Amino acid sequence: MDEAQYQRVRGLMGLCVRARQAAFGEDGCLKQIRSGQCGALLMDAGASAATKEKYRAACQRTATCLLELPEGLLYEATGRPGVAMAVNKGGLADQLIGLMKITTNESANHGGGASVE
Repeated sequence: MDEAQYQRVRGLMGLCVRARQAAFGEDGCLKQIRSGQCGALLMDAGASAATKEKYRAACQRTATCLLELPEGLLYEATGRPGVAMAVNKGGLADQLIGLMKITTNESANHGGGASVE
């Protein structure tokens, strides 16, 4: 992820918090995922293997998008300790998903599609 993309993801995460579109903590995140209200789960790369597996399993059961962040970005962007942030379904989650998929080259865009810009 280059610096411009890093800053854009960081800004969107801060906006999610200010717009009250984010949940933190294990209970809050899992509640959002299980209720179907979570559009994307952002998980810090520094999370333990057990924590990562717990969130992966929950996201797979509900077809929720799971995005792994560079270590420390979650705290830097939100000022909240923890390893995960659930973003409510909607435009902010969609923007984060689109931006993160492009930055991690997960989208196999071979000849077309809309620009995120």
